[in-house]
Amino acid sequence: MAREFLTITETANTLGVSTRHARRLADSQAITQIARGIIDRHSVERYLHSGRQGRTRAWAEHTAWGAIAMLAGFDAPWLGTTQASRLRSALREIDDVDELLTRMRNRAQVHTFDAHRAALRRLRSLTAATNLRLLGISDPVDDSVDGYLAEADLDTVIRTFGLRANANGPVVLRTTGFDIITARRLVGTSTVAALDAAISSDPRLRSIGRRTLEEIVGTY
Repeated sequence: MAREFLTITETANTLGVSTRHARRLADSQAITQIARGIIDRHSVERYLHSGRQGRTRAWAEHTAWGAIAMLAGFDAPWLGTTQASRLRSALREIDDVDELLTRMRNRAQVHTFDAHRAALRRLRSLTAATNLRLLGISDPVDDSVDGYLAEADLDTVIRTFGLRANANGPVVLRTTGFDIITARRLVGTSTVAALDAAISSDPRLRSIGRRTLEEIVGTY
């Protein structure tokens, strides 16, 4: 059974980058650092699955949500006319799922926790979960939570529910500083469901997510 953690050197070798770059990824929270020099293996796998390419820059948070809106068939009024036009052109030029995943990665920061089972129902009511049924997948029936939350609410939620950081915990909170009301509306689209599924550690879910993104990009 694979270890649940990697050293910085092992992380660098897995990602094909220098140890210095691996440390920068940990410092920026792109991958999860459990302790100094110790990295969560699952966060490294998510990073790999996200298709983060060296020369492809991620869009700023509000731009990523603008792209999500456009791919889902909505307007993005928070973008200026010129920026929106350029973003539409950029989306039409994307024909690779890995590039799209890289561009979209800053839409939210992923945090994982342990929580008491009694807190799960309330946590679900506070977060905006993707609709996996739009991808033809049944909603999970296990004791887990996976949803989007306003970045400003994270500390309060941690204290209120006694959440304990655990890279393999059943509670996944995807925090965003973008307008949470708009984000909640967009989280209910197949676009966000596919984006999240495409970086899942579950091979079946990841395959469905990537295939859906290929269809979305191909028809845009």
